[in-house]
This record gives sequence, structure tokens and C-alpha cells, in this order.
Amino acid sequence: MTAQKITKEMNINDVIKKYPETLEVFVKYGFHCLGCAAATFETLEQGATAHGITPEELIEELNEAISNL
Repeated sequence: MTAQKITKEMNINDVIKKYPETLEVFVKYGFHCLGCAAATFETLEQGATAHGITPEELIEELNEAISNL
């Protein structure tokens, strides 16, 4: 079974809850406040932009992290 593709419109906390394997990627890019209020409503695109990362780069790595599921 292949995991659903992660998209930039998805919520940060939803992705972490559904795919805990992605946590390492978030930490790598400086998302150290994953339990904070912003993570509950921010999309991946918004979070990436706030951390100075291109959303496409983040999404690509997140999808790589779940590619073996």
C-alpha cells in the first residue's frame, strides 16, 4: 500500500499525526515548535515560507520520508 502523497495545502500537525516518519524532516528544517499553536492551523506551504524554505523542497523530502509506507 502506498501512502497518500503529501501536498503543500496539508496542515502541519495533521501530517505529523498521520505520518510520524516525517518528524525528522521537520526538525531538519528548523520546525522545532511542532506543538505550538501555529502548527495546528498552518499549512505546509505557510510553515515552509515562514522558515525560509521553498515549499516544493519541503514537500519533496516529506514525501520521500513516507515513500516506503
